Amino acid sequence: MFNANTYIHRRAQLVNTVKTGVLLLLGNGESPMNYTDNSYHFRQDSTFLYYFGINAPNLAAIIDVEENSITVFGDEMTIDEIVWMGRQETLWEKCQKAGVAQTLPSADLQNFISKAKAQNRPIHYLPPYRGDNKIKLTELLGVSPSVLAAGASVPFIKAVIAQRAIKTPEEIVEIEKAVNITGAMHLLAMQIAKPDLTENDVAAAIHKVALEGGGNLAFPIIMTTRGEILHNHYHGNTLKEGQLLLNDSGAETAMGYAGDMSRTLPVGKTFSAQQREIYSISLSAHEAAIARLKPGTRYLDVHYTACKTIAQGLKEIGLMKGDIDEAVAVGAHALFFQCGTGHMMGLDVHDMEDLGEQYVGYTDALRKNTTQFGLKSLRLGRELEAGFVLTIEPGIYFIPELIDMWKAENRFAQFINYEKVEAWKYFGGLRAEEDFLITETGCQLLGKPIAKTIADIEAVRAAAF
Repeated sequence: MFNANTYIHRRAQLVNTVKTGVLLLLGNGESPMNYTDNSYHFRQDSTFLYYFGINAPNLAAIIDVEENSITVFGDEMTIDEIVWMGRQETLWEKCQKAGVAQTLPSADLQNFISKAKAQNRPIHYLPPYRGDNKIKLTELLGVSPSVLAAGASVPFIKAVIAQRAIKTPEEIVEIEKAVNITGAMHLLAMQIAKPDLTENDVAAAIHKVALEGGGNLAFPIIMTTRGEILHNHYHGNTLKEGQLLLNDSGAETAMGYAGDMSRTLPVGKTFSAQQREIYSISLSAHEAAIARLKPGTRYLDVHYTACKTIAQGLKEIGLMKGDIDEAVAVGAHALFFQCGTGHMMGLDVHDMEDLGEQYVGYTDALRKNTTQFGLKSLRLGRELEAGFVLTIEPGIYFIPELIDMWKAENRFAQFINYEKVEAWKYFGGLRAEEDFLITETGCQLLGKPIAKTIADIEAVRAAAF
């Protein structure tokens, strides 16, 4: 946890923004895998962590704005729990570290909410994303599940996002810790990946690095020779000479802060000529996007810069044609670049995604395009501000099913050379990804740099054999 004053200050800032009513924050509970006592790895709700820092299950908190009071609701350990898990910090002791003086049993939460409802006081809550908390909210509020999402408090959502989006110096230290562990994971993958190993062999080795860092994974590892599958969590393929291996993985610290990086490497010592062409185009887009990072720039325009760089590079090798600005405007480039250039990052690897992309990545003045293929997958479009932490990760992906569909429809034939694309249809996919802090004058790479250029990656690979 941070110092108690950090959480006290965060809650005070929240109260100054949401000026009336009751703020209800639900922590997460345990989630059983196959029976009650065999649960998944516990992960606290990130907003609860942000305001209270307590990484324990089955908690809730009330911030009463008018009464200027804060209460954490939870239950102390029973003797049976002490027998099985040993004496741990009491809830009261945990709350003291978060600067909270008042705790009450979980059963008292219903009484508090019922009293607030009887007084017609606003009860602000955030959009629930877990089934158990959805059930809990319907019971607490006495509402139908069908109206639960619509009842989430927009002022509360916006207030939380405004705070969490701007990372403080102590948060940056924690994020850099996560990014450096992530970098060590990626360097190890470059050093050990060889023909005849499986994807799972490499994934298991880098998972160990995350655990040794004191935390765990920020998200399930993507370690695949099928890089065209954007979120590919299958690890059963055997590595073969001539293939590419895409590693998208990240560590999460014990405090919940995430790192997120991607690297693509040859399974052998060197990239093939064809792989060099595509990797060079992708890396040029990566560097062009980084050059645009500064306060006041719309991330949407950073994304368009990456798109145009990719389209121009593909035009130069004959896969695209025509006016590049027009091609990108209508989305023709999305045959090869189907996703966004990056996303916010912090306590969540896709920071605050549970609060809604329109509020996190966009504004009332800049609405998200939810129809155009490619653009609808861009999680971040708003103007950048100092203190934002985000990723840059443009890539190029040849998806055979998508190519066949667009070719059959003759879609964007004025911009795409389908006959030449056929020769590349089973190329796969690749990307590089890094994490950046937006500063007052530009941007700062977070974490120690690791090999990214063709020459540097090949140097690491050569030493591995």
